[in-house]
This record gives sequence, structure tokens and C-alpha cells, in this order.
Amino acid sequence: MGDPGMDMNVVIDLGAQFLWFSCDGNYSSSSYRPVACGSAKWEAAKGLGCVGCFGPVRPGCTNNTCGLSPFNPFNGSLISGSLSEDELVAYSTNGLQYLLRTNVPSFPFSCADPLVLDGLAAVSQGMIGLARGQIAVPTQLSLKLKIPHKFALCLPSSTPDSGLGDIFIGGGPYFMPPYTKDFSKSLTTTPLVINPVSTAPIFSEGEASEEYFINVKSIKVDGNTASLKTSLLTIDVKGFGGTKFSTIDPYTVLHTSIYKALGQEFANKAAALKISRVASVAPFGLCFSSKTTRNSETGPAVRVIDLVLESNSAPWRIYGHNSMVKVDKNVMCLGFVDGGSKPRTSIVIGGHQVEDNLGEFDLVSSKLGFSSSLLLKNTSCSHFRVF
Repeated sequence: MGDPGMDMNVVIDLGAQFLWFSCDGNYSSSSYRPVACGSAKWEAAKGLGCVGCFGPVRPGCTNNTCGLSPFNPFNGSLISGSLSEDELVAYSTNGLQYLLRTNVPSFPFSCADPLVLDGLAAVSQGMIGLARGQIAVPTQLSLKLKIPHKFALCLPSSTPDSGLGDIFIGGGPYFMPPYTKDFSKSLTTTPLVINPVSTAPIFSEGEASEEYFINVKSIKVDGNTASLKTSLLTIDVKGFGGTKFSTIDPYTVLHTSIYKALGQEFANKAAALKISRVASVAPFGLCFSSKTTRNSETGPAVRVIDLVLESNSAPWRIYGHNSMVKVDKNVMCLGFVDGGSKPRTSIVIGGHQVEDNLGEFDLVSSKLGFSSSLLLKNTSCSHFRVF
């Protein structure tokens, strides 16, 4: 980011509306520009008033600047920030390796107070927003580079020896060596749906959510349908219910009644396999002895969980690699957590459940494309691509 270019670590947030980072410290760029209050760009960003600064002029300290407040979902803080622009460096790819370096001018972001970093990983300097909004990263890159308005996300396993994952903006091909075929040709699709009520920390009446929702019709464990209240799976007129994706929640969060129904079905299937239950380990409520479970190519050999979707396509199948979490040498737990009886969203699909799955968010056709576990193809999202 900037000129000269500076690398930075940011947290991926599927639900965030824009890129933001702390401009304090080492950030210095000759191509940095504040966005004036009342400008057309201010309106497009849905800026919040005007901000000023009493210190010497520098990134994040300017006058008559569009206010744009970053939100930290880890601690719930919303802190004053300023809408800014700078040069962003992106790389084109053939799906296998990086090709041309592209400098994207006037890329919008918010300069944030370093106080908003509290709760992020120590190396993180901000967050990259991948939501539907006008100044979200996928939208801006699609507009500025004239590429299709779609992006794909492939998160690596959260293990110490994992490589890097991928964010592809603009469509495929998607290659995940050693598998040699293009995954963009074989993705299963289901419609993306709009929650008519915003889920943002600040919004105006009548605004829809910019997060990514899908219609889950039922949940099955080894083919058996969990007994749950199906009305929880639809979004009501107040914006409650339904299913969305989150890269902020480490594990899938379920409405209490859905959690209990899934847990009961899973426990019954585990008992039939003679997998021994052990004491639960927070935040999980259903844990097992890993000594009584064999391993397979897709992780612990437990029964599969299917999210049955709106379309007539195949369900999103969750194997042991994504359903189970190893908490110590001898204990593994079902990686779903109880979100209480009154959550805003009934099912929030968390990061662990999408690791080593390729997901494409196509904003042109309003569809989600998904691969299911890449481990079935003897590959993963963990790579070290060549520059």
C-alpha cells in the first residue's frame, strides 16, 4: 500500500464494508490523499460527518476530511476514522502463479486510530472488508480494473505448518496444486440472498445488509435430518434468522435449538461408531476421545454433516477436518458453538468450517460457488505461490 509500497498484515472480514488500518507509526506515502468532506466520494462511502485534526498534517490527521469509522468486531468498538485514498498494489494471476504487478490508484480506505486494533492479532494493522458495499475491496477492484464483480476465498488450515491461502478477485481459473484441474469449472452453486435489514454497526433505515447470506433448508448427519424449527432458517421482516458467512467467528455459531438438534444427531451417530464421549471443553459442548477415532483423508472419520441448500444442487458436505477441532492430544470436539436463544442470525458459518474449501462469491449472478473439502482431491488451500 502506498508509494513507496508498504506491506501490512490485515484481518480478512467477509462482513466488513471497507479496508481500514492504523496510519500511525511507519505509514508514510507520497500518493496518500484525504477525501474531502461533502464530495461525491464521501457520499458513495456513506461518510459520517467531517473530521479534523489539531496536529501536524499526516496520514490520518487532516482537516475537512470525510469521516469513516472503522468497526472492530472482536471488541465491538467503533472509533473515529477518516476516508482516505492511496495506491494499492495487486497482482494478476493465471491461477498458478503471480504474473503482473498492478498499481491501483486512488484506492479508498479508512485511516484508523490505533486504539481500534485492540483484540486483533498482534501482527495485524487493520482489516480488509470483502462485503457488498461500494467501497469494499472486491467492488473497488472490479470497478477500477474492469474485471468481473466476483471473488473467491480459500482459507488454509489454522495449523502452524500451513502455507498461505488465497483471495482471487475477478474470477478463475483456480488451481490448487498438486490437483491439476481448474476448480472454477466444477463448483456447486446456490443463490446468495439479501437480508433486507442491515447488519452493520451503523446504518440508515431501509438499508439492506451487505453480508453474504444463503438459504439452508435443513441439516443432516449421515443422512438423518436434524429435528429443528425450520422458521429459524428464514430471514424475517426484522432481519433476524437465516444463515450467513463470517471469517470473524472461528467456529460456526448456532441458535440454541439448532445447536441441540445437531448435537443430538451427531452424538447418536458417534455412539454407533463407538466413539467415546469425554468432558466438554469450552467453548464446545460435545467432545470425544480421539483415541477411539481413526483418521481418514478428510480428517477424523466421523459422520458427515450436510447443509441442505435452497437449490437442487448437492448439499454443502462437512467432513471431519471441518467439523472437528483438536483441543489436545487425546480430545477432539464438535466445532460448533451455542449462540444462545436470541441471536440475530440463526446460523453463522465460521472460519473453521470453510478451511480448505474454495468459495466463490459471484455478485453478478448473485450465487455462491463452493467446492466442498479440497482434501478429497488430495490438495488444500495451503500454498506458497511463486512471484
